Amino acid sequence: MTSVRLDRSSWAAPPRPVRIVHIGVGNFSRAHQAWYTARADPTGAWGIAGFTGRSAAVADTLSRQGGLYTLIERGPDLDRLEVIDSICEVRPASDLADLAAAVAAAPTSVVTLTVTEAAYAPAPASGALPAVPDRLVTALAARFDAGAGPLAIVSCDNISANGSVLRDLTLAAADRRRPLLGAWIDAEVSFVSTSVDRITPRTTEDDRRLVQSELALVDDAPVVCEPFTDWVLCGEFPADRPHWEDAGARFVSDIEPWERRKLWLLNGGHSLLAYRGLLRGHATVYDAVGDHTLGAALERFWDLAERHLPAAELDLNVYRRDLKRRFANSRIGYPLTQIAADGLGKLRSRVVPVIEAATEAGESPEPALQVIAAWVQWLENVPDLAAVDASTDELRPVLRTTGGEDRTRALLGLLAPGWGSRDELVTATERLRIDLS
Repeated sequence: MTSVRLDRSSWAAPPRPVRIVHIGVGNFSRAHQAWYTARADPTGAWGIAGFTGRSAAVADTLSRQGGLYTLIERGPDLDRLEVIDSICEVRPASDLADLAAAVAAAPTSVVTLTVTEAAYAPAPASGALPAVPDRLVTALAARFDAGAGPLAIVSCDNISANGSVLRDLTLAAADRRRPLLGAWIDAEVSFVSTSVDRITPRTTEDDRRLVQSELALVDDAPVVCEPFTDWVLCGEFPADRPHWEDAGARFVSDIEPWERRKLWLLNGGHSLLAYRGLLRGHATVYDAVGDHTLGAALERFWDLAERHLPAAELDLNVYRRDLKRRFANSRIGYPLTQIAADGLGKLRSRVVPVIEAATEAGESPEPALQVIAAWVQWLENVPDLAAVDASTDELRPVLRTTGGEDRTRALLGLLAPGWGSRDELVTATERLRIDLS
């Protein structure tokens, strides 16, 4: 029987004062930013007001529990249960007035986001700006009108230069609405780029029963994660912030090498195992990485990506060793279907840059093209596209009207500008897709 270690198991922590607003409360944010805040601030000076992303269900659940929930760190042999008390309140994304009020409050000095890669993409048909920056501008307008002063906005989503991308989108939305607001944001609001890393699978009923058994608590919102965690931040905080470095966060002057390491090796590796693993009948990362064929493909992909990373600075040998151990944790059970979701947005930052870097260097990008080919093949068998990708409006016309090489060409065109007209990429990807099928 698995042993369990308990830590900070109080279910009656006093509420913290709200000083952070988080948009996109989900399992990852509660295993990552909320955990770092709780660990870095044991005295309870920093509280988080959370707003949900796609679903409002977590707001109802956490509200009933006063924001408290159990974090289950699942190692190869040991579960460690810890009650996290950094979240004070949670509201649905539709409560725009409450979001504006929370951001406009003078004690608020940090806004963090985990809204997934798809939330940063413009609407394909109209070209309209994404909804998240528009919501953010509404909240910042309230802060501007209240004269509440500067603050930092911290993107924690898996896209390159996430802070810079969010800044550009936010300024564009502000300029369309109120030009003076855009000037104030440019002068008073910082946008911090980050690299975030912690595997967080979906919670099961067994996990809920574990909490009840070990803590004698009914927790309808526990979160499961691996013991490993990493957070790298780059940017200014013009107001105040928690001492996240006390919990292990790293502050750097250049985020790009760190985000590439994480996006290419961890996330790119996950996508390879997800699409190729699902095609071979596997269910979890553990199952897929144990497949000799996929394990070898993963090593070839990592070898290709590593050649375009600054190895000395990032200690890539250690990172790859740790990744193998993390993937081989049989008790995490990270579902491949969860990783495969929202592939169009994910692959743009996880795999496309590796292919571009290899091509520019005159190398064969085939180890990375195999991921794209597997994604193309996997899409053919998806029964409900809307359930697995937020970019359904872009993908559905392609999947309905094309097939074979024409479909591959059209999907490559969606992935990256100009790729649909690069015959060498289309031909190679289609050949690999046929091999996989």
